[in-house]
Parts: sequence; structure tokens; C-alpha cells
Amino acid sequence: MTTIEWAVEMIADEIDTKAVSGGPFDPTTMDARDIKTLRAIMAALRTPVSGCPWDLAQTSASIACYTIEEAYEVADAIQRGNKNDLCEELGDLLLQPVFHAQMAAEEGSFTFDDVIEAINTKLIRRHPHVFGDDKARSATLAKGFWDEIKTKEKQALGKVEARLLDGVPLALPALTRAEKLQSKAAKAGFDWPVVDHVYDKIAEEVEELKSAMPEKRSEELGDLLFVIANLARHYGVDPETALRDANNKFVRRFAHIEDGLKERRKTFAESNLAEMDGLWNEAKAKGL
Repeated sequence: MTTIEWAVEMIADEIDTKAVSGGPFDPTTMDARDIKTLRAIMAALRTPVSGCPWDLAQTSASIACYTIEEAYEVADAIQRGNKNDLCEELGDLLLQPVFHAQMAAEEGSFTFDDVIEAINTKLIRRHPHVFGDDKARSATLAKGFWDEIKTKEKQALGKVEARLLDGVPLALPALTRAEKLQSKAAKAGFDWPVVDHVYDKIAEEVEELKSAMPEKRSEELGDLLFVIANLARHYGVDPETALRDANNKFVRRFAHIEDGLKERRKTFAESNLAEMDGLWNEAKAKGL
């Protein structure tokens, strides 16, 4: 068996055998709008000897960071309202599960078809009010409905968590994980009843940070950020999105400062804080 035939065999049920028997396997001759083509390309890239050295060297662990990065780039395109970029970034993100599944298939763990089957089954199972019998479809979603279904799924798989917070992934961005930890604790009744209590806690943490010894500042700052995430939860605001928006706003306003100084034929070194602050306020007044 040639290396090209080996690559095709990985997805033999999905690709017409004529693509091989009729001549050299060439994904450029396949339908570019078909997921089979993407899978075929990935299999070829991972083919020993004839494949791409970089792709062949990767593992799921080594590309995990790219999976996260691509998800953020999708979110960025959505936030900017750029549909063309969104289309491209969704393609980049789609490559990630295809890449992971290809490597898993090579080691005999699971295939891309297993991934598809798992999500299809889960979606049907978690939406009995849509796909269930007449009684299930007529039922109103009760509070805690999703958590109950997820708990039953984990019990069936023997994945019952020893602790309430065990199911919150460690790999989440810190602010997102803080919000999810607090949300789970709140469902168990561990929560401030009114948002004013959160503000009181923020004030308390600010004072502790002010008086903290140098070696304790990181810890105290972490406590403050944790409470800020809790405030976001009380307001129904995603803290990661809020901070991302703030970052983008800072970039826009700083660009206005930079442009303003260029118009005055000045460098940052030739300016001062008062002048730059004035340009910042101009940007703010313009809604930048």
C-alpha cells in the first residue's frame, strides 16, 4: 500500500475510490464545498513521508493552543461584525476537530465520524422538548433542566464528580472560569442575595490590596478580580467579553492619541501626559 493509499483509507467510506484508482490522489479535484475534501486534505498532510513535516510532528497536546486561538479569532470576527472574516475564521476553527480526529484515528482512539455521532446523539438527548415524544415536547423547561440532564449523562458514563465545582474546566480563561465557579456555587445557595453586597466586597478587597505587602499583592489582586467576575455574573455580563471590549476601546483611543501627535508633528517623547490626556478626552468625546 502506498502512502497516498494509506491516507485515503483513513476515510475510505467517505471518498470515492476512483480518486485513487484513477490516478494520483489530488484533493484539488474534489468538491471544495464538501467536508470530505477537508478530511482528505488532512489525511494527506498526515501521510508519512509524503505529508507535511509540520503536520506530521503535531499531537493533540501541541495544537491545543491553536484550537483555543482559533475560537478567539471567531469571537473577534463576530465582535467586529465582519462576515467575510467570520466565514474564514469558522473554516480555521473547523480544521481543528478534523485535525484532532485524524490523529486520534491514526492511533485507534476514535474517528471524525465518532465525533459527529457523539454530538448528534447529545443534542437529541438534551432536547427532549424538541425531539422527544408528545409529552416531552409539550413540557415546559423547568429550572435546572440542563443541569439535570448533564448529571444523568455523567452518571450513565460513571463520571459523577466528587465535588460540585469539579466540572468547571481548568483550561478556561481565568475570568470565565471564575464566573462559572461562582455560578455553580450560587445554584447551591452560596451567593449574595443583592448586588450591593458584591460592591461592599469589592470595596473590602480594594482596601486589602492597598495595604497588602508586596509579596501578597498578587493574591489580593486575584481576590479583587474574582469579585469583579462575580459582579459581572450578577449583571448577566460575560467578564471576558467586557474586558475584550475595554481592550479594543483602549486601542482605538490610543490610536487617536498617536494620530493626533502625528498631526502636530510630535513623537511620544516630545509630548507629555497632559497633552496625551487631552487627546484621550477628544477620543472619548467622539465616542471612540
